[in-house]
Amino acid sequence: MRLLLVLLCLMAALPARAERVVAGLSQTQVAINTSFSGSEILIFGAVRREAPLPEGALHVVVTVAGPSGPVTVRRKARRFGIWVNTEAVVIDAAPSFYAVASTAPLAQALSQDEDMRHKVSIPRAIRATGTAAQAADSENFIEALVRIRSRVGLYQVLPGEVALTEDTLFRTSIALPANLTEGDYRTRIFLTREGEVIDAFETAITVRKVGLERWTYMLAHERPLVYGLLSLAIAIAAGWGASAAFRLIRG
Repeated sequence: MRLLLVLLCLMAALPARAERVVAGLSQTQVAINTSFSGSEILIFGAVRREAPLPEGALHVVVTVAGPSGPVTVRRKARRFGIWVNTEAVVIDAAPSFYAVASTAPLAQALSQDEDMRHKVSIPRAIRATGTAAQAADSENFIEALVRIRSRVGLYQVLPGEVALTEDTLFRTSIALPANLTEGDYRTRIFLTREGEVIDAFETAITVRKVGLERWTYMLAHERPLVYGLLSLAIAIAAGWGASAAFRLIRG
């Protein structure tokens, strides 16, 4: 009992953080159906202060990360007049979607040490241990993955896209493309000053298939045999229907 009282006194004596993030999202659930063409998430909030405004530049960094998984990146080369796969590198885990928005270029808003600690930038968000043993230039494979996913909107770097008003209110929007992976999208908001993280807020956006998309997805993953037979039956019925319609047109 005495030890508990001592701990409570020590915690009460600790100084409270001068600045904290209070944030919210325009939506925490995204439904993927047959007409889904993408979505946009508005992320907004404020900086709550319990002390006068400190010295130094204040920045806000926002990240949204989709489910991670292993990725195999292959290199193609021309052999005997045709393109074939020559080398491959297996990356341990890469987010299926990743966006990082900030009030300024990330190198200005966040120090390298803090980036390494919190894994904020896209290269830090990708876990690629042991790739050097698979290829001498494994960094090129990782860069190729980032380049390919950036081209289709799955990886986004958005410097200056977080609006900060009077060092208090902030807002930004993240565009989610149509080719999303189902799962929980980890959303983090970092408050930094002089490149150091002074507070962080974390929540999640749930992305789920609904309706016919959900039923098809569950059937394909949980009952693949039934899914295959059903697909074959639909293909046969479609072929027979097209043939019958063609005969009617000709007759």
